[in-house]
Amino acid sequence: MKKFSLAAIFALALVPALMAEDKKIEGEAVCAKCQLKTADKCRAAIQVTGADGKKEVYLTEANDQSKDLHSEICKGGKPATVEGTVTEKDGQKLIKITKYEVK
Repeated sequence: MKKFSLAAIFALALVPALMAEDKKIEGEAVCAKCQLKTADKCRAAIQVTGADGKKEVYLTEANDQSKDLHSEICKGGKPATVEGTVTEKDGQKLIKITKYEVK
């Protein structure tokens, strides 16, 4: 078994953070469980329709902002603008909300 240096391990740990991107997205805030039927528990998601008509879904990462947003949109989606850090995990786009506005 080869030993990794501490620097190599640290560098590998930073890769996801370096690939994270701050972004502002506009779309419909919906509940991933109630409206999209893609989650086992209620969770806010942002559904965006691209220029080609294809829909993309950004699941929110758990924090106070996502909980507040979810309380406004569960059982009925609403147009929203969301700002935060976008990452991708297991082929799913995630957003850690720093600010949102429901229209």
